[in-house]
Amino acid sequence: MHEIFLDELKKLNTQFMEMGVLVNDQIDQGTRSFVAHDKKTAQKMIKEADVVPKEAIRIEKKALDLMALQQPVATDFRVVISILKAATDLERIGENAISLAVETVRVKGNPRIPEVEKIISQMTHEVRKMLIEVLTAYVQEDEKTARAMVDRQEVVTANYQKARKVIIDGVEKDSNAAVASASYFVIIRLLKRIGDHIVNLASWVIYKVSGELFELADPKAE
Repeated sequence: MHEIFLDELKKLNTQFMEMGVLVNDQIDQGTRSFVAHDKKTAQKMIKEADVVPKEAIRIEKKALDLMALQQPVATDFRVVISILKAATDLERIGENAISLAVETVRVKGNPRIPEVEKIISQMTHEVRKMLIEVLTAYVQEDEKTARAMVDRQEVVTANYQKARKVIIDGVEKDSNAAVASASYFVIIRLLKRIGDHIVNLASWVIYKVSGELFELADPKAE
């Protein structure tokens, strides 16, 4: 019975990791299309927006079936719960990535502020690295890396604050950038939220490994 459970759990972990790779690619496509003014890629992303939610439903159904049919206890039960919760955060990250594409379509053709877009690229690079590292930490049950995500998110937050100032200064210098600035505020907020969800993912890694349940992300942070 336990061998069957472990085999099914292995399949569930594989599905979860595949979903993580898919979401990471969405973040990349979303911000690349925004910075490159690539409306075509953004529209393709929006058209395929249901791919990640469908994957989340598949994982949820498989996890619930596993609990109902195999009735895991103790550590095994904790592992299944951690996948269920982590998949929800992955789905939210995917939703934010699709919102990046929506802003790309909305802002295309308006004057830009290159310095802001450089910071957006830096924020994107950081959150994508964080996502890959936390997914790897999930597989390797690396609690230390998971706990370090809080410090990594502070880097994202610092860039978020820096971008806000550059946006405001840019509009003061050139009022034609006002339309793009509204989208910039949306984009940097979405990237910061993605970082927050990655910290939540880290919380589920810690829960999976130690059973310790708490919120790493600061709910009051802006």
